Amino acid sequence: MPTEICIVKGDITTLDVDAIVNAANTSLLGGGGVDGAIHYAAGPELLEECRGLGGCPTGEARITGGYRLPARWVIHTVGPVWKGGSRNEAALLASCYENSLRLAVEKGLKSIAFPAISTGAYAYPIKEATRIAIGEVRRFTRESEVLEKVVFCCYSGEDFAAYKKLIG
Repeated sequence: MPTEICIVKGDITTLDVDAIVNAANTSLLGGGGVDGAIHYAAGPELLEECRGLGGCPTGEARITGGYRLPARWVIHTVGPVWKGGSRNEAALLASCYENSLRLAVEKGLKSIAFPAISTGAYAYPIKEATRIAIGEVRRFTRESEVLEKVVFCCYSGEDFAAYKKLIG
């Protein structure tokens, strides 16, 4: 059965999925935007577990418990900071999605929700980031039948519109 791919507008910390993805910084110790919201909603246990991970390089992903979130797991991935597009940003962003999906499959998870990685403080242009996100999820889910549902959770109306336009 093909993976259901959908878009919702809202707060990723409220979604009842197996895992939510955190657009984290390399320290994994919390920050602003979606990262801060996830840490706040999950509670101090998330920060404690993240302290033991030793950070995460850009493009890679790490998994922790979800603690006080509806989601059982949080997959932390570090997107690239946009510097004009000539510094491997596209490949790094694509690997954020691939590595997050791979971790979900390794854990046998059936559903995962992504925010718009790197499009906030890291300034990745939303159109390009959305194209990469949708392309990577489609490619990965064609090759793996483990995931039943992938959600793109957009906090802003602008992000939601960009995803809606490209998902078709």
